[in-house]
Amino acid sequence: MARPTIEPVTDATLPEFAAFLHQHLRSARSAACWEAGLRHQWSPGAGNYGYVLRDDGRIVGGIGAYYADRTLNGRHARVCNITSWCVLDTYRQQSTRLALSLLNQGGLHYTNFSPTAVVASTLKFFKFKEIDAGVTVFLNLPSLAAGVRVLDAPQDIEAALAGDALAAWRDHTVFPWLRHAVVGRDGRWCHVVYKRTLYKGLPAASVLHVSDKALFAAHARRLSSYWLHRGMVTTHVETRFLPRAPWPSARRSGFSPKLFLSDSLVADDIDYLYSESVALDL
Repeated sequence: MARPTIEPVTDATLPEFAAFLHQHLRSARSAACWEAGLRHQWSPGAGNYGYVLRDDGRIVGGIGAYYADRTLNGRHARVCNITSWCVLDTYRQQSTRLALSLLNQGGLHYTNFSPTAVVASTLKFFKFKEIDAGVTVFLNLPSLAAGVRVLDAPQDIEAALAGDALAAWRDHTVFPWLRHAVVGRDGRWCHVVYKRTLYKGLPAASVLHVSDKALFAAHARRLSSYWLHRGMVTTHVETRFLPRAPWPSARRSGFSPKLFLSDSLVADDIDYLYSESVALDL
């Protein structure tokens, strides 16, 4: 029997891959939603949306990819975020071949933010390292921080931000499940991307990105007051994004591992912009 073939996912074959993911990975997400989510790419020269495994013409496995040209730690970086790795049971022995098709592309930094235990074990075999995904939780309390403002109107955010922060804001306004705020004073602003979620049945703010960790820590209490007035009881942010937490706070752990592979970046350089974490409403 011929060995299954591996091919890149192209514009022409993305709908077929999306239908495969709808059927075999997460049926609650329609094929159309899978396709729309995977079409977001931020690297003009990417050339694919991942790779699929075919046997006798039909897709029997696949691995998705988001590509982005970033500036991280002051340097240009091409990042590939691995997503939606799904292989039918009969073809599981081909999973490594499929992954290598993605990993053998040169000049890339790799991330994976939602691996299963099996996927995490496989990626660690390829020398992926874990990111500390522990989360700090703090109560949203009233604050009267003098002179510190929170901006959330699009025109105000657009006017306040510049450079990479402005580009990130513009690139992520297309996702309706994301919320944006800018906190600080004139000339020094921190862009915050978050989602409204539930924690123990109560509304909460789950922070995905902060453009300036020191400013975020300095103004966390002002932000928490802003969120409280919008009905969110607690704030949840990865501890690595928060050098010091406001009182009272607690740390949550035990989350699924988040992984990266790079020869020059460290865990603190990694964020969740331009990835499945923002594009797929996970």
